[in-house]
Amino acid sequence: MSPTPDSAVQTVRMYVEQHRAAFLEDLTEWLRIPSVSAQPRHAPDVRRSAEWLAARLRETGFPVAEVWETAGAPAVFAEWPSGDADAPTVLVYGHHDVQPAAREDGWETDPFEPVVRGNRLYARGAADDKGQVFFHTLGVRAHLALTGRTAPAVNLKLLVEGEEESGSPHFRELVERNRTRLAADAVVVSDTGMWSRTTPTVCTGMRGLADCEIALYGPDQDIHSGSFGGAVPNPATVAARLVAALHDEDERVTIPGFYDGVAELTGTERALIAELPFDEASWLAGAASHGTLGEAGYTTLERVWARPTAEVNGIGGGYQGPGGKTIVPASAQLKLSFRLVAGQDPDKIELAVRDWIAARIPAGVRHEITFGAATRPCLTPLDHPALQSVVRAMSRAFDGAAIRFTREGGSGPAADLQDVLAAPVLFLGISVPSDGWHAPNEKIELDLLFKGVEATAHLWGDLSAALR
Repeated sequence: MSPTPDSAVQTVRMYVEQHRAAFLEDLTEWLRIPSVSAQPRHAPDVRRSAEWLAARLRETGFPVAEVWETAGAPAVFAEWPSGDADAPTVLVYGHHDVQPAAREDGWETDPFEPVVRGNRLYARGAADDKGQVFFHTLGVRAHLALTGRTAPAVNLKLLVEGEEESGSPHFRELVERNRTRLAADAVVVSDTGMWSRTTPTVCTGMRGLADCEIALYGPDQDIHSGSFGGAVPNPATVAARLVAALHDEDERVTIPGFYDGVAELTGTERALIAELPFDEASWLAGAASHGTLGEAGYTTLERVWARPTAEVNGIGGGYQGPGGKTIVPASAQLKLSFRLVAGQDPDKIELAVRDWIAARIPAGVRHEITFGAATRPCLTPLDHPALQSVVRAMSRAFDGAAIRFTREGGSGPAADLQDVLAAPVLFLGISVPSDGWHAPNEKIELDLLFKGVEATAHLWGDLSAALR
Protein backbone atom coordinates (compact mmCIF):
# COMPACT_ATOMS: atom_id res chain seq x y z
CA MET A 1 0.00 0.00 0.00
CA SER A 2 1.44 3.36 -1.07
CA PRO A 3 1.76 6.05 1.59
CA THR A 4 -0.67 8.94 1.44
CA PRO A 5 0.77 12.29 0.29
CA ASP A 6 0.78 13.66 3.85
CA SER A 7 2.38 10.56 5.34
CA ALA A 8 4.96 10.47 2.54
CA VAL A 9 6.01 14.03 3.34
CA GLN A 10 6.34 13.22 7.02
CA THR A 11 8.23 9.97 6.39
CA VAL A 12 10.77 11.74 4.20
CA ARG A 13 11.08 14.69 6.58
CA MET A 14 11.69 12.43 9.56
CA TYR A 15 14.36 10.46 7.70
CA VAL A 16 16.10 13.63 6.59
CA GLU A 17 16.09 15.06 10.10
CA GLN A 18 17.59 11.86 11.50
CA HIS A 19 20.48 12.01 9.02
CA ARG A 20 20.93 15.78 8.90
CA ALA A 21 24.04 15.99 11.10
CA ALA A 22 25.94 13.24 9.27
CA PHE A 23 25.02 14.76 5.91
CA LEU A 24 26.34 18.19 6.91
CA GLU A 25 29.51 16.67 8.29
CA ASP A 26 30.19 14.98 4.94
CA LEU A 27 29.32 18.07 2.91
CA THR A 28 31.62 20.17 5.06
CA GLU A 29 34.46 17.76 4.42
CA TRP A 30 33.92 18.05 0.67
CA LEU A 31 33.70 21.84 0.79
CA ARG A 32 37.13 21.96 2.40
CA ILE A 33 38.68 20.70 -0.85
CA PRO A 34 39.60 23.81 -2.91
CA SER A 35 38.61 22.35 -6.30
CA VAL A 36 39.27 25.53 -8.30
CA SER A 37 39.43 24.40 -11.92
CA ALA A 38 40.57 27.79 -13.24
CA GLN A 39 43.83 27.73 -11.30
CA PRO A 40 46.42 25.13 -12.41
CA ARG A 41 47.90 24.92 -8.91
CA HIS A 42 44.60 23.45 -7.72
CA ALA A 43 44.52 20.66 -10.32
CA PRO A 44 45.42 18.06 -7.64
CA ASP A 45 42.57 19.38 -5.49
CA VAL A 46 40.07 19.07 -8.36
CA ARG A 47 41.13 15.44 -8.76
CA ARG A 48 40.90 14.89 -5.02
CA SER A 49 37.39 16.34 -5.10
CA ALA A 50 36.36 13.91 -7.84
CA GLU A 51 37.81 10.94 -6.00
CA TRP A 52 36.14 12.04 -2.76
CA LEU A 53 32.73 12.27 -4.44
CA ALA A 54 33.09 8.90 -6.17
CA ALA A 55 33.89 7.27 -2.83
CA ARG A 56 30.87 8.91 -1.13
CA LEU A 57 28.57 7.84 -3.94
CA ARG A 58 29.69 4.25 -3.48
CA GLU A 59 29.00 4.59 0.24
CA THR A 60 25.54 5.97 -0.60
CA GLY A 61 24.76 2.78 -2.46
CA PHE A 62 25.65 3.43 -6.09
CA PRO A 63 27.15 0.15 -7.36
CA VAL A 64 29.02 2.10 -10.04
CA ALA A 65 30.92 5.29 -9.25
CA GLU A 66 33.85 6.17 -11.49
CA VAL A 67 36.22 9.05 -12.11
CA TRP A 68 36.12 9.88 -15.82
CA GLU A 69 39.17 11.48 -17.38
CA THR A 70 39.03 14.39 -19.82
CA ALA A 71 41.74 16.43 -21.51
CA GLY A 72 41.32 18.76 -18.53
CA ALA A 73 39.83 18.10 -15.11
CA PRO A 74 38.14 14.80 -14.19
CA ALA A 75 34.40 14.22 -13.97
CA VAL A 76 32.48 11.70 -11.87
CA PHE A 77 29.96 9.21 -13.23
CA ALA A 78 27.72 7.05 -11.07
CA GLU A 79 24.93 4.62 -11.83
CA TRP A 80 22.33 2.81 -9.75
CA PRO A 81 20.04 0.52 -11.80
CA SER A 82 16.45 0.26 -10.66
CA GLY A 83 16.11 -3.46 -11.14
CA ASP A 84 12.76 -2.92 -12.88
CA ALA A 85 12.91 -3.97 -16.53
CA ASP A 86 10.74 -1.09 -17.76
CA ALA A 87 11.97 1.63 -15.42
CA PRO A 88 12.91 4.92 -17.10
CA THR A 89 16.43 6.33 -16.81
CA VAL A 90 17.23 9.72 -15.32
CA LEU A 91 20.62 11.46 -15.46
CA VAL A 92 21.48 14.09 -12.84
CA TYR A 93 24.00 16.77 -13.86
CA GLY A 94 26.08 19.03 -11.62
CA HIS A 95 29.69 20.10 -11.15
CA HIS A 96 32.25 19.70 -8.39
CA ASP A 97 34.67 22.47 -9.36
CA VAL A 98 34.34 25.93 -7.81
CA GLN A 99 35.27 29.54 -8.43
CA PRO A 100 38.51 30.99 -7.03
CA ALA A 101 38.20 32.43 -3.52
CA ALA A 102 40.49 34.04 -0.95
CA ARG A 103 40.10 36.03 2.29
CA GLU A 104 41.43 39.15 0.62
CA ASP A 105 38.50 39.07 -1.84
CA GLY A 106 36.23 40.16 1.01
CA TRP A 107 35.45 36.86 2.73
CA GLU A 108 34.71 37.16 6.43
CA THR A 109 36.12 33.67 7.04
CA ASP A 110 38.32 31.22 5.15
CA PRO A 111 36.29 30.30 2.04
CA PHE A 112 37.44 26.69 2.27
CA GLU A 113 36.76 26.30 5.97
CA PRO A 114 32.96 25.98 6.10
CA VAL A 115 31.17 27.87 8.85
CA VAL A 116 27.54 27.63 9.98
CA ARG A 117 26.06 30.91 11.19
CA GLY A 118 22.41 30.71 12.08
CA ASN A 119 20.60 28.89 9.28
CA ARG A 120 23.36 29.41 6.75
CA LEU A 121 26.40 27.42 5.68
CA TYR A 122 29.18 29.64 4.34
CA ALA A 123 31.86 28.22 2.03
CA ARG A 124 32.94 28.39 -1.58
CA GLY A 125 30.80 25.83 -3.40
CA ALA A 126 28.09 25.68 -0.73
CA ALA A 127 25.48 26.71 -3.31
CA ASP A 128 27.44 26.50 -6.56
CA ASP A 129 27.42 23.59 -6.86
CA LYS A 130 28.59 21.09 -4.25
CA GLY A 131 25.66 21.60 -1.90
CA GLN A 132 23.16 21.09 -4.71
CA VAL A 133 24.98 18.03 -6.01
CA PHE A 134 25.34 16.47 -2.60
CA PHE A 135 21.68 16.75 -1.59
CA HIS A 136 21.02 13.97 -4.10
CA THR A 137 22.92 11.51 -1.91
CA LEU A 138 20.60 11.95 1.06
CA GLY A 139 17.61 12.38 -1.24
CA VAL A 140 17.98 8.96 -2.83
CA ARG A 141 18.38 7.31 0.58
CA ALA A 142 15.22 9.07 1.79
CA HIS A 143 13.48 7.84 -1.36
CA LEU A 144 14.42 4.26 -0.48
CA ALA A 145 13.20 4.74 3.09
CA LEU A 146 9.90 6.10 1.80
CA THR A 147 9.26 3.37 -0.75
CA GLY A 148 10.84 0.39 0.99
CA ARG A 149 12.86 -0.29 -2.15
CA THR A 150 16.46 -1.45 -2.25
CA ALA A 151 17.16 0.51 -5.45
CA PRO A 152 15.69 3.71 -6.90
CA ALA A 153 12.40 3.65 -8.80
CA VAL A 154 14.32 4.92 -11.85
CA ASN A 155 17.65 3.90 -13.30
CA LEU A 156 19.56 6.71 -11.66
CA LYS A 157 22.76 8.14 -13.16
CA LEU A 158 24.93 11.08 -12.11
CA LEU A 159 27.41 13.08 -14.17
CA VAL A 160 29.34 15.64 -12.14
CA GLU A 161 31.88 17.54 -14.20
CA GLY A 162 35.05 19.26 -13.04
CA GLU A 163 35.37 22.17 -15.47
CA GLU A 164 32.06 24.04 -15.41
CA GLU A 165 33.65 27.08 -13.76
CA SER A 166 36.23 27.11 -16.55
CA GLY A 167 33.66 27.08 -19.36
CA SER A 168 33.24 23.28 -19.70
CA PRO A 169 35.80 23.12 -22.54
CA HIS A 170 35.83 19.32 -22.71
CA PHE A 171 32.28 18.57 -21.60
CA ARG A 172 30.57 18.03 -24.93
CA GLU A 173 33.33 15.70 -26.10
CA LEU A 174 32.96 13.76 -22.83
CA VAL A 175 29.21 13.43 -23.37
CA GLU A 176 29.57 12.42 -27.01
CA ARG A 177 32.24 9.83 -26.18
CA ASN A 178 30.06 8.31 -23.47
CA ARG A 179 26.61 8.84 -24.96
CA THR A 180 25.69 5.15 -24.64
CA ARG A 181 26.42 5.02 -20.91
CA LEU A 182 24.80 8.41 -20.37
CA ALA A 183 21.62 7.59 -22.32
CA ALA A 184 18.58 8.78 -20.39
CA ASP A 185 14.89 9.54 -20.73
CA ALA A 186 15.32 12.81 -18.84
CA VAL A 187 18.12 14.98 -17.45
CA VAL A 188 17.84 16.72 -14.07
CA VAL A 189 20.14 19.72 -13.59
CA SER A 190 20.83 20.80 -10.03
CA ASP A 191 22.94 23.86 -10.79
CA THR A 192 20.34 26.58 -10.66
CA GLY A 193 18.09 28.29 -8.16
CA MET A 194 14.70 29.65 -7.17
CA TRP A 195 13.15 33.10 -7.37
CA SER A 196 13.28 33.62 -3.59
CA ARG A 197 12.85 31.92 -0.24
CA THR A 198 9.13 32.66 -0.27
CA THR A 199 8.52 32.00 -3.97
CA PRO A 200 9.64 28.46 -4.89
CA THR A 201 10.14 28.10 -8.61
CA VAL A 202 11.24 25.63 -11.26
CA CYS A 203 13.40 26.77 -14.15
CA THR A 204 12.23 25.58 -17.57
CA GLY A 205 15.09 26.63 -19.85
CA MET A 206 18.35 28.42 -20.50
CA ARG A 207 19.51 30.58 -23.38
CA GLY A 208 22.30 29.49 -25.68
CA LEU A 209 25.39 31.50 -26.53
CA ALA A 210 27.48 32.32 -29.58
CA ASP A 211 30.34 34.82 -29.45
CA CYS A 212 32.92 36.19 -31.83
CA GLU A 213 35.86 38.52 -32.16
CA ILE A 214 36.18 40.72 -35.23
CA ALA A 215 39.53 42.18 -36.24
CA LEU A 216 39.53 45.04 -38.78
CA TYR A 217 42.70 46.06 -40.64
CA GLY A 218 43.09 49.24 -42.70
CA PRO A 219 46.47 50.92 -43.34
CA ASP A 220 49.57 48.83 -42.75
CA GLN A 221 50.44 51.22 -39.92
CA ASP A 222 48.94 54.21 -38.10
CA ILE A 223 49.03 57.14 -40.53
CA HIS A 224 48.65 60.93 -40.35
CA SER A 225 44.99 61.97 -40.29
CA GLY A 226 45.81 65.31 -41.94
CA SER A 227 47.70 63.84 -44.85
CA PHE A 228 45.48 60.81 -45.41
CA GLY A 229 42.28 61.16 -43.37
CA GLY A 230 39.11 61.34 -45.45
CA ALA A 231 40.81 59.60 -48.36
CA VAL A 232 41.37 56.08 -46.96
CA PRO A 233 39.04 53.87 -44.89
CA ASN A 234 39.34 54.08 -41.11
CA PRO A 235 38.88 50.68 -39.40
CA ALA A 236 37.77 52.34 -36.14
CA THR A 237 34.99 54.10 -38.04
CA VAL A 238 34.01 50.80 -39.65
CA ALA A 239 33.83 49.22 -36.18
CA ALA A 240 31.60 52.05 -34.93
CA ARG A 241 29.28 51.71 -37.92
CA LEU A 242 28.95 47.97 -37.39
CA VAL A 243 27.98 48.53 -33.78
CA ALA A 244 25.52 51.27 -34.70
CA ALA A 245 23.88 49.04 -37.32
CA LEU A 246 23.49 46.03 -35.02
CA HIS A 247 20.08 47.15 -33.65
CA ASP A 248 17.17 49.14 -35.05
CA GLU A 249 15.15 51.83 -33.25
CA ASP A 250 13.12 49.12 -31.45
CA GLU A 251 16.31 47.42 -30.19
CA ARG A 252 15.75 44.45 -32.50
CA VAL A 253 18.80 42.78 -33.99
CA THR A 254 19.09 43.72 -37.67
CA ILE A 255 21.03 40.68 -38.88
CA PRO A 256 18.88 38.98 -41.55
CA GLY A 257 17.58 35.61 -40.39
CA PHE A 258 18.50 36.23 -36.76
CA TYR A 259 14.95 35.59 -35.50
CA ASP A 260 14.25 32.63 -37.77
CA GLY A 261 12.76 29.77 -35.75
CA VAL A 262 12.57 31.70 -32.46
CA ALA A 263 10.05 30.06 -30.11
CA GLU A 264 7.67 32.88 -29.26
CA LEU A 265 6.25 33.19 -25.76
CA THR A 266 2.71 31.91 -25.44
CA GLY A 267 0.02 33.85 -23.64
CA THR A 268 0.20 31.36 -20.78
CA GLU A 269 3.97 31.74 -20.47
CA ARG A 270 3.73 35.53 -20.43
CA ALA A 271 1.03 35.37 -17.76
CA LEU A 272 3.14 33.06 -15.59
CA ILE A 273 6.14 35.39 -15.86
CA ALA A 274 3.92 38.33 -14.95
CA GLU A 275 2.81 36.52 -11.77
CA LEU A 276 6.30 36.67 -10.30
CA PRO A 277 6.86 39.39 -7.69
CA PHE A 278 9.31 41.34 -9.84
CA ASP A 279 10.56 44.66 -8.49
CA GLU A 280 12.28 46.52 -11.30
CA ALA A 281 14.01 49.02 -9.00
CA SER A 282 15.57 46.22 -6.96
CA TRP A 283 16.52 44.38 -10.13
CA LEU A 284 18.23 47.48 -11.48
CA ALA A 285 20.14 47.87 -8.23
CA GLY A 286 21.37 44.30 -8.58
CA ALA A 287 22.35 45.08 -12.17
CA ALA A 288 24.23 48.21 -11.01
CA SER A 289 22.31 50.04 -13.74
CA HIS A 290 20.11 53.12 -13.93
CA GLY A 291 17.43 52.26 -16.48
CA THR A 292 16.06 49.44 -18.61
CA LEU A 293 16.35 49.18 -22.38
CA GLY A 294 15.59 46.31 -24.72
CA GLU A 295 13.48 44.89 -27.49
CA ALA A 296 10.18 46.76 -27.78
CA GLY A 297 7.03 44.89 -26.81
CA TYR A 298 8.55 42.76 -24.05
CA THR A 299 8.96 43.12 -20.30
CA THR A 300 12.33 43.05 -18.61
CA LEU A 301 12.02 39.42 -17.53
CA GLU A 302 10.78 38.36 -20.95
CA ARG A 303 13.77 40.04 -22.55
CA VAL A 304 16.25 38.36 -20.21
CA TRP A 305 14.72 34.89 -20.29
CA ALA A 306 12.98 34.38 -23.62
CA ARG A 307 14.35 36.76 -26.25
CA PRO A 308 17.60 36.52 -28.21
CA THR A 309 20.11 39.34 -27.92
CA ALA A 310 23.21 40.80 -29.50
CA GLU A 311 25.64 42.56 -27.19
CA VAL A 312 28.82 44.52 -27.78
CA ASN A 313 31.24 43.11 -25.21
CA GLY A 314 34.17 45.23 -26.29
CA ILE A 315 35.26 47.78 -28.90
CA GLY A 316 38.72 49.17 -29.44
CA GLY A 317 41.09 50.70 -31.92
CA GLY A 318 43.39 53.62 -32.38
CA TYR A 319 45.03 55.80 -29.79
CA GLN A 320 43.81 55.40 -26.18
CA GLY A 321 46.44 57.37 -24.27
CA PRO A 322 46.27 60.85 -22.72
CA GLY A 323 45.87 63.83 -25.01
CA GLY A 324 45.31 63.68 -28.73
CA LYS A 325 47.04 61.76 -31.49
CA THR A 326 45.83 62.66 -34.96
CA ILE A 327 45.97 59.34 -36.77
CA VAL A 328 44.01 56.97 -38.91
CA PRO A 329 44.57 53.75 -36.92
CA ALA A 330 45.82 50.63 -38.58
CA SER A 331 43.30 48.35 -36.87
CA ALA A 332 40.22 48.06 -34.70
CA GLN A 333 38.55 45.24 -32.81
CA LEU A 334 35.06 44.19 -31.78
CA LYS A 335 33.84 41.50 -29.42
CA LEU A 336 30.20 40.45 -29.86
CA SER A 337 28.04 37.87 -28.11
CA PHE A 338 24.61 36.54 -28.97
CA ARG A 339 22.25 34.96 -26.45
CA LEU A 340 20.03 32.48 -28.24
CA VAL A 341 16.62 31.04 -27.40
CA ALA A 342 14.80 27.84 -28.28
CA GLY A 343 14.45 27.43 -32.04
CA GLN A 344 17.71 29.15 -32.92
CA ASP A 345 20.65 27.20 -34.34
CA PRO A 346 24.10 28.56 -33.35
CA ASP A 347 25.60 27.33 -36.65
CA LYS A 348 23.05 29.31 -38.65
CA ILE A 349 23.57 32.34 -36.46
CA GLU A 350 27.31 32.19 -37.14
CA LEU A 351 26.75 32.10 -40.90
CA ALA A 352 24.27 34.98 -40.68
CA VAL A 353 26.70 37.09 -38.66
CA ARG A 354 29.57 36.37 -41.03
CA ASP A 355 27.46 37.38 -44.06
CA TRP A 356 26.18 40.51 -42.33
CA ILE A 357 29.69 41.66 -41.39
CA ALA A 358 31.18 40.91 -44.81
CA ALA A 359 28.46 42.96 -46.55
CA ARG A 360 29.37 46.02 -44.49
CA ILE A 361 33.14 46.05 -44.84
CA PRO A 362 34.31 48.67 -47.36
CA ALA A 363 37.05 48.09 -49.90
CA GLY A 364 40.45 48.70 -48.38
CA VAL A 365 39.60 47.09 -45.03
CA ARG A 366 40.41 43.47 -44.33
CA HIS A 367 38.56 41.59 -41.62
CA GLU A 368 38.88 38.36 -39.68
CA ILE A 369 36.11 36.77 -37.57
CA THR A 370 36.77 34.14 -34.94
CA PHE A 371 33.89 32.35 -33.23
CA GLY A 372 34.18 30.53 -29.93
CA ALA A 373 32.49 27.25 -29.09
CA ALA A 374 28.72 27.76 -29.07
CA THR A 375 26.20 26.67 -26.46
CA ARG A 376 22.74 25.66 -27.60
CA PRO A 377 19.57 26.87 -25.91
CA CYS A 378 17.31 24.43 -24.09
CA LEU A 379 13.64 24.66 -23.16
CA THR A 380 11.20 22.13 -21.70
CA PRO A 381 7.49 22.76 -22.43
CA LEU A 382 5.36 23.56 -19.41
CA ASP A 383 3.10 20.57 -20.02
CA HIS A 384 5.90 18.01 -20.33
CA PRO A 385 5.13 15.08 -17.97
CA ALA A 386 8.67 15.07 -16.56
CA LEU A 387 8.51 18.79 -15.76
CA GLN A 388 5.22 18.26 -13.99
CA SER A 389 6.92 15.57 -11.87
CA VAL A 390 9.50 18.12 -10.74
CA VAL A 391 6.73 20.59 -9.91
CA ARG A 392 4.88 18.02 -7.79
CA ALA A 393 8.06 16.97 -5.98
CA MET A 394 8.94 20.58 -5.20
CA SER A 395 5.41 21.29 -4.01
CA ARG A 396 5.54 18.36 -1.58
CA ALA A 397 8.85 19.59 -0.22
CA PHE A 398 7.42 23.08 0.22
CA ASP A 399 4.26 21.92 2.02
CA GLY A 400 1.92 22.20 -0.93
CA ALA A 401 3.05 25.65 -2.06
CA ALA A 402 2.26 26.72 -5.61
CA ILE A 403 5.39 26.32 -7.74
CA ARG A 404 5.97 29.08 -10.27
CA PHE A 405 8.19 29.03 -13.35
CA THR A 406 11.32 30.91 -14.36
CA ARG A 407 13.99 30.65 -17.03
CA GLU A 408 17.70 31.40 -16.94
CA GLY A 409 19.04 34.23 -19.06
CA GLY A 410 22.52 32.75 -18.96
CA SER A 411 23.89 29.68 -20.68
CA GLY A 412 25.34 26.37 -19.55
CA PRO A 413 26.34 22.87 -20.58
CA ALA A 414 22.86 21.45 -19.90
CA ALA A 415 22.03 22.13 -23.53
CA ASP A 416 24.82 19.77 -24.61
CA LEU A 417 23.11 16.99 -22.68
CA GLN A 418 19.78 17.79 -24.32
CA ASP A 419 21.39 17.97 -27.75
CA VAL A 420 23.54 14.81 -27.58
CA LEU A 421 21.20 12.61 -25.53
CA ALA A 422 17.94 13.89 -27.09
CA ALA A 423 16.38 14.03 -23.63
CA PRO A 424 14.36 16.80 -21.93
CA VAL A 425 16.29 18.90 -19.43
CA LEU A 426 14.67 19.57 -16.05
CA PHE A 427 16.00 21.99 -13.45
CA LEU A 428 15.79 21.26 -9.75
CA GLY A 429 17.64 23.83 -7.69
CA ILE A 430 16.99 25.45 -4.34
CA SER A 431 19.58 28.23 -4.22
CA VAL A 432 18.38 31.82 -3.91
CA PRO A 433 19.90 35.03 -5.33
CA SER A 434 21.36 36.09 -1.97
CA ASP A 435 23.56 32.98 -1.89
CA GLY A 436 26.26 34.92 -3.71
CA TRP A 437 27.45 32.55 -6.41
CA HIS A 438 30.99 33.51 -7.47
CA ALA A 439 31.03 36.25 -4.81
CA PRO A 440 32.68 36.57 -1.38
CA ASN A 441 30.82 34.88 1.49
CA GLU A 442 28.94 32.40 -0.71
CA LYS A 443 26.40 30.51 1.38
CA ILE A 444 23.45 28.13 1.26
CA GLU A 445 20.27 28.41 3.30
CA LEU A 446 20.17 25.16 5.27
CA ASP A 447 16.39 24.89 5.37
CA LEU A 448 16.30 25.21 1.59
CA LEU A 449 19.14 22.74 1.19
CA PHE A 450 17.06 20.13 2.99
CA LYS A 451 14.02 21.08 0.91
CA GLY A 452 16.15 20.00 -2.06
CA VAL A 453 16.79 16.69 -0.33
CA GLU A 454 13.06 16.21 0.23
CA ALA A 455 12.18 17.14 -3.36
CA THR A 456 14.51 14.52 -4.80
CA ALA A 457 13.18 11.91 -2.38
CA HIS A 458 9.71 12.45 -3.87
CA LEU A 459 10.90 12.93 -7.45
CA TRP A 460 12.17 9.49 -8.42
CA GLY A 461 8.90 7.68 -7.80
CA ASP A 462 6.91 10.37 -9.59
CA LEU A 463 9.24 10.37 -12.61
CA SER A 464 9.14 6.58 -12.73
CA ALA A 465 5.39 6.76 -13.33
CA ALA A 466 5.41 9.85 -15.55
CA LEU A 467 8.03 8.58 -18.03
CA ARG A 468 6.69 5.07 -18.62
